[in-house]
Amino acid sequence: MEIYGEHIILSRITNDDLDFICRIECDRDLWQFEESVPSDEQVRSNFLEKIREGNETASYDFIVRLANDGNRTPIGLAQVWSYIDYRKSWELGFAILPQHGGKGYGSEAAQLLLKFAFEQLHAHKVVGMCNSQNARSAALMEHIGMTQEAVFKEELFWKGQWTDQYYYSILEKEFFEGKRL
Repeated sequence: MEIYGEHIILSRITNDDLDFICRIECDRDLWQFEESVPSDEQVRSNFLEKIREGNETASYDFIVRLANDGNRTPIGLAQVWSYIDYRKSWELGFAILPQHGGKGYGSEAAQLLLKFAFEQLHAHKVVGMCNSQNARSAALMEHIGMTQEAVFKEELFWKGQWTDQYYYSILEKEFFEGKRL
């Protein structure tokens, strides 16, 4: 499965993507706002299981690729997974390699995830969360039409101290009313 945007393509992960996925998921600099970063072995095991599950899953993992270069260069990871199944809520996550940051690829990937969640998965609500110190992630979620609903006080144990986590969301009706960009 592939989802085409103006500058990027989201392609479902395959076994051929495992090295790239590990490169992203195990990069401590890329995940500097997370409480922990998994090992290569944990990432491979987790994603191999997801690949085996295929379409029988409550998680959709995509490689973000450049659409306008002949190589379809992988530049990031975009994910949407069931947050609360019976409420039709999904959570999104994304990461773009630093050398491709600031060019709108993360925003485009997140917008494509929202479109996929609401149009294909029939989500009622999509949520996203980030460390309160991660200003870029918070700004991106606001940029794509999500609203900050809550601050979870001292939710994350990050860099040896407790820090807040922001909780964002967008409802199906907001998405279809054109709240998104």
